[in-house]
Amino acid sequence: MEAREELKKLRESTGMNRKEFCEYFEIPYMTETDWELGNRRVPTYLLRLMEYKIRIEQLADKKNQASNGIL
Repeated sequence: MEAREELKKLRESTGMNRKEFCEYFEIPYMTETDWELGNRRVPTYLLRLMEYKIRIEQLADKKNQASNGIL
C-alpha cells in the first residue's frame, strides 16, 4: 500500500475529516490534501509517528474508560 493510501486509511480510522485531522496534527490543509491526492509524498517517518500518536491516545482513552467503569 502506498503512503498516501495509508494516510487516508489512518485519517478515516479516526473518524476525522481532513480539516479536523489537519488541526489535530497541526498540518496545513493543502499539505495533507496534496499527500492524499499523491501530488506530494508524505514522509514515511511522519506517517509512522501519526499512527503511533493515534494508537497511544486510543489506548489511553480505553484505559480511562475502564478505570471509570465505562467499559
